[in-house]
Amino acid sequence: MKKITLCAIAVLLGLVSQAQPVQKINEIMFKYGRFMYGLAATYVDTVDIDRLTESAIRKVLSELDPHSSYTSAKDAKAMTEPLQGNFEGVGIEFNILNDTLLVINPIAGGPSKKVGVLSGDRIVEVDGKNIAGVGLKNTEVAKHLRGPKGTEVHIKVARRGEMELLDFTIIRDKIPLYSIDAKFWAAPGVAYIKLNRFSNTSQTEFARALKELGKKPEGIILDLRGNSGGVYETSILLADEFLKKGELIVYAEGRAMPRMDAIATDTLSKFEKGKLIVLIDEQSASASEIVAGAIQDWDRGLLVGRRTFGKGLVQNQSELPDGSVVRITVARYHTPSGRVIQRPYENGKADKYQEDMYKRYASGELYSADSVKQLPDSLQYYTLHNKRVVYGGGGIVPDVFVPIDTSSYTKYHARLVRRGILNQFTLRYSDAHRKQLMKEYTSLEKFKEKYVITDTLFNELVSFAETQKLPKDSAEIAKAKFDISAQLKGLIAQDLFTTSAYYEVVFPQIDNGYQKAVEMMASWKKYEPLLESKIEPKAKSKKK
Repeated sequence: MKKITLCAIAVLLGLVSQAQPVQKINEIMFKYGRFMYGLAATYVDTVDIDRLTESAIRKVLSELDPHSSYTSAKDAKAMTEPLQGNFEGVGIEFNILNDTLLVINPIAGGPSKKVGVLSGDRIVEVDGKNIAGVGLKNTEVAKHLRGPKGTEVHIKVARRGEMELLDFTIIRDKIPLYSIDAKFWAAPGVAYIKLNRFSNTSQTEFARALKELGKKPEGIILDLRGNSGGVYETSILLADEFLKKGELIVYAEGRAMPRMDAIATDTLSKFEKGKLIVLIDEQSASASEIVAGAIQDWDRGLLVGRRTFGKGLVQNQSELPDGSVVRITVARYHTPSGRVIQRPYENGKADKYQEDMYKRYASGELYSADSVKQLPDSLQYYTLHNKRVVYGGGGIVPDVFVPIDTSSYTKYHARLVRRGILNQFTLRYSDAHRKQLMKEYTSLEKFKEKYVITDTLFNELVSFAETQKLPKDSAEIAKAKFDISAQLKGLIAQDLFTTSAYYEVVFPQIDNGYQKAVEMMASWKKYEPLLESKIEPKAKSKKK
């Protein structure tokens, strides 16, 4: 049997050595080894030992909890890049348009930008190999353009207005992967920052975003909606931005892991005072819940949105000899007040665990704040300054509920987005009119104020959708027209300016969570009493 099999099992079982005598573990390893030797030697067909071992590890982990997991060596490498905050390549944002690689935006400071690659350029050849008109997939682009720092890649580009292909030699470099999608002034003195994940660079990005906005804000709207988490340490650093020195951020403990406290320091560029709103929803998980829970428990700011996902298990990650990774749950997170973030699960059964999200839809929780009242008294906790009632038992319940807005939802609009039709139309339009648009709208502010989605352009979108086999539905189009137009304008702004421009254009028009946060900031004295206690803590009954 291959060495990897015994090593993998040894590491896996070694992680539970405190629960079993060493002799017992050795017996189990010997038993498994004898079994695999016999299987490989005598089975009627050829046996893939590596595949069977991976299956065995996954089966063991599936019996434990929903977040203990095994990742192959290949997948482990791909998964680390977003959390490390960078990769090595040429530095472009791209899309595939008409079977051609279209440069949407050369990343600022990246190698492509330095040599003069422009938005709208079409990369048709890489290192002498034609990549246009050959059915190139998004997933294949990395094979052509990514590579070790310092290596060269030669590309040929078709550019509007140029009769011949343009040659570029690009020296690959480290390319930053930003975790902040958007930063802008939502209102005078109110900064809006949207964080899509917690990477190693997120807290640095956050501090830089505040600096780039030009002045210290009076209030911050931190958007963690859809943020499924990431690096645990980064969540502590970000929460530290808002809390006072000495305040507990989070603690973790497990059967074999003693309690570990994370405490706020006084060494960062702090925003300890000032209006603070954190937007959360059912997709805000793990690191997002650590930040939200700490801010709520210390009465530092208001949480706005819907109950978070409820992922509060701590995984210990170990690399196996072949580069694969096993992550085993070793503890649970607790908010400063003692709440458990993790929602219930039964013996790691993933299907039942995922049913919880469906139950939220079915019960009406995503549409009505009344569902919160169904939580039992046993799940009540109290915040640490003002003794407000908050809830444990899975996820973080917001202070101000904002329902999912389905008032203008239509299947037509959903298909327009899901099938990439809206995005493809925007790319075609921006590509054809880029020079004219950039000349007429020299800044995002001017674009937001002056640019209008005309009926003519909207009808062109509908006609284009028909060519993509999405039939016209007049009733559904009329119902969703405002939202579709807002998104269309936002996507054009994104193509012309930055990713942040999309949110700055779209959210003030159609995002009810963002709109609620801005309204609360403007009427802070009205909402500030929500941070004050209205319910006296119940006296705990004494056991007789």
